[in-house]
Amino acid sequence: MTQHAPITWIDGEPPAGLSGGTTWGMPFQRGTVQDAAVLGVLDSSGSTVNAQTWPLATWPDGSLKWGGVALGATDHPADTYFVTHSTEANDGGAAAAVERSTEVTVTEEERTITVSTGTLDMVLHRSGDTLFSELRRNDAVVAKDGRLVSLLQSGLPEGTGTTTRTGFTGHTTSVTVEQAGPVRAVVKVEGSHRAEEGTKAWLPFTVRFYFYAGARSVRMMHSFIWDGDAEQDFLAGLGVEFTVPLDNELHDRHVRIAGADSGFLVEAVRGLTGLRRDPGEEVRAAQIAGRPTPPLNEWNPLVSERLHLIPSWNDYTLTQLTADGFDLRKRTAPGHGWVGISGGTRAAGFCSLSDVRGGFGVGIRDFWQSHPGQLDIRGAATEEAKVTAWLYSPEAQPMDLRFYHDGLGQDTFEDQLEGLEITYEDYEPGFGNPTGIARTHELTLFAYDSTPSTESLAADAQAASTPPMLQPSPEYLHTAVVFGDWAPVDRSTPARAELEDKLDFLFDFYQGQTEQRRWYGFWNYGDVMHTYDTDRHVWRYDVGGYAWDNSELSPDLWLWYMYLRTGRADVFRYAEAMTRHTGEVDVYHLGPWRGLGSRHNVQHWGCSAKQLRISTPAYRRFYYYLTADERTGDLLTELVDSDQNFLGLDPVRKVRPDADTYRPDRGALGVGLGTDWGSLAATWLTDWERTGNPRSRDRLLGTMADIGALKYGFLTGEALYDLDAGRFDTGREVISVSHLSAVFGLVEICSELISLVPDKDFEEAWMQYCRLFLATPEEQVAEVGQPLAGIYLTQAHSRLTAYAADRLGSPELAELAWESFAEGGENLNHAEAFTLKKILPPFVLQPVDEAPTVSTNDTAQFGLAVIQNLALIGHRLPAAADAPQEVPAS
Repeated sequence: MTQHAPITWIDGEPPAGLSGGTTWGMPFQRGTVQDAAVLGVLDSSGSTVNAQTWPLATWPDGSLKWGGVALGATDHPADTYFVTHSTEANDGGAAAAVERSTEVTVTEEERTITVSTGTLDMVLHRSGDTLFSELRRNDAVVAKDGRLVSLLQSGLPEGTGTTTRTGFTGHTTSVTVEQAGPVRAVVKVEGSHRAEEGTKAWLPFTVRFYFYAGARSVRMMHSFIWDGDAEQDFLAGLGVEFTVPLDNELHDRHVRIAGADSGFLVEAVRGLTGLRRDPGEEVRAAQIAGRPTPPLNEWNPLVSERLHLIPSWNDYTLTQLTADGFDLRKRTAPGHGWVGISGGTRAAGFCSLSDVRGGFGVGIRDFWQSHPGQLDIRGAATEEAKVTAWLYSPEAQPMDLRFYHDGLGQDTFEDQLEGLEITYEDYEPGFGNPTGIARTHELTLFAYDSTPSTESLAADAQAASTPPMLQPSPEYLHTAVVFGDWAPVDRSTPARAELEDKLDFLFDFYQGQTEQRRWYGFWNYGDVMHTYDTDRHVWRYDVGGYAWDNSELSPDLWLWYMYLRTGRADVFRYAEAMTRHTGEVDVYHLGPWRGLGSRHNVQHWGCSAKQLRISTPAYRRFYYYLTADERTGDLLTELVDSDQNFLGLDPVRKVRPDADTYRPDRGALGVGLGTDWGSLAATWLTDWERTGNPRSRDRLLGTMADIGALKYGFLTGEALYDLDAGRFDTGREVISVSHLSAVFGLVEICSELISLVPDKDFEEAWMQYCRLFLATPEEQVAEVGQPLAGIYLTQAHSRLTAYAADRLGSPELAELAWESFAEGGENLNHAEAFTLKKILPPFVLQPVDEAPTVSTNDTAQFGLAVIQNLALIGHRLPAAADAPQEVPAS
């Protein structure tokens, strides 16, 4: 028997064409698929489609849990595809042999690697100062010598100081073929930026090129790590430069630059329109369309004999220095003045340069969102032009990553804890250091065999900024039993509909706040603010630990569960941007804090609390499994040995009352059973599923057994961890409960683990924690001899009670869960929290909407409580008192 799972385009409609192929992740129920090789893909007509499949994760029994699926380029993508697989050993497999007319081929030689999609070819060198040496279409080189460039500025012009700028070039040290076709090939290039021989290298980078069968474009994923000295090194430019050969007449060379709303600058290097004398209608029409112009003898001689008197435009620049404005200008040559062309709000981040024989285009995803960006064309009137996609514009202010205050005299732990009491900032000298944070950008490179039509270029610009994506439905994802306790949207009763409305409101509110508050920029895009200031009518962007959220209380989880159950494209892309940001910027990727993340702060890296609860794979694994994204896979791999971090940095060093629980000199480390172990468990589980690593498996299963063996289980709060053995000391008999233990992914990971691997004692320990956290003090005393202290975030923890109610089939616990949810939602359950209030000048810079009592912490945990409670005990949801009311817009 062969099963078929429908896959549809996340935006609802298929793209006009699929120039570069696509990849997605696909889950399967335990035991149903033994090997990714049996997977196949059909289109909506039932025809077999060329596809490539590979394993992403396995169930404990070895069957396939997640598989990656890739389709090649096509001019006519189907509305729907079906992933097929055999459920019977003798079925012969669902992936029927397909005659592939076009394949990706990878040719490895001693010094080079050549990849061909059947439409384009790229030649990469294994070392040197280029990412690739040639990009060809129909044997014509459309671009060559692609390379990374950066500008290092030493110092800022503060007072009378002088500054210098030094140009660096990315130097390749390693090239790895990660996939070699037949439908998808991936090549990883690693290196760092260097100037002259003997100068320091900086900005280590990883670049991946993605090739698909039949593709006329190449996806490029660029990641770099900041490793400069924030006190004296200022990044003044970061980009990718390409050389574009040109050999036609100047009037047959074409510049195309995307503006806003699908608008394009459509010009030739030597323009033939608008002249005092008309060259002829056919000549003008051909130039505007990008076709070869007729021979000169067919032109009006009043023009053809005066071509040398028409200026040729050599250089073009588009700058996007803010989220709200771009500027476009050109000049005839260096040494001459720039001429303004136009401007606008938000450019698409795409340009191309071409002539009769072909050309090159480049698009930067999230161009205006990640400002300051820039696109340069230089030398368009010469034989070899330069096209540079600037990820950080050299015309912007140099990047200043210095800490934002002088320490305010907080030299001791006592002083720093006092600081927490007033600004909620956990400051410590030297810890507001950005060295080790990272940033990823996605680009698309296009190889043209002629100058494309403007309509075609607009489609390419759209594909670069919003790549087409296929995804399974929420219903299918739910039946695969992945990611724990959630269920698709259900509005079958007024009470359910009311909660669904509130979830929708909160997502729409945050999406709106990103736009109204301009939460954009190179280091900021993807994050949200922590808490609102109702007096100033702004988020507390400048108040210590109340500013950028940095995953505090798991907005990442809320957004991904919101996507799983809705399938909404806007939710997916909001969660995607957050995953890119929090996994790169909020986490250290080299140095002493490698694998740790920074708690919320005015600057993303500013807090001295460097913890696993921010870097946890619990936040990243959704995106990895749904997209098969290799860069996210890198981030997951970085964390495999994250338990080692406890040797170098005690996460509770400022407040630890019991030194016996932290003895790194003996390899014995105090590890919290909430945020710490939850993060470690997510790390080990993800690594075990992805790689089968026995170290991760044994540490996961071993510590689960140890928690089950502790007298008070999870209520113990912290246990002594033997780093060498990867096991807990089970002799500790202490009760210590924190309101933060379960709100950074522990709930979701424990639910998955209990359904994944049998461990009766671990399950009982977790059930005890779930039952007692919101129980009465009398019930707590009766079971463990004392009441539990530190019980806060009642609404968030109602999902623990709901879990116990579901597992035990207890109506009483279900009733308690819904009562706790309602009573504990003082910030989110009354009406004004779900009503937008319009704030007008002069109180704020511009009119904005606010929901006065909403904070990110409340929102994320409210969302998770709703989602999980509905999935677990939705059948026991009390009826709404009234039918749901429409939420007013203002």
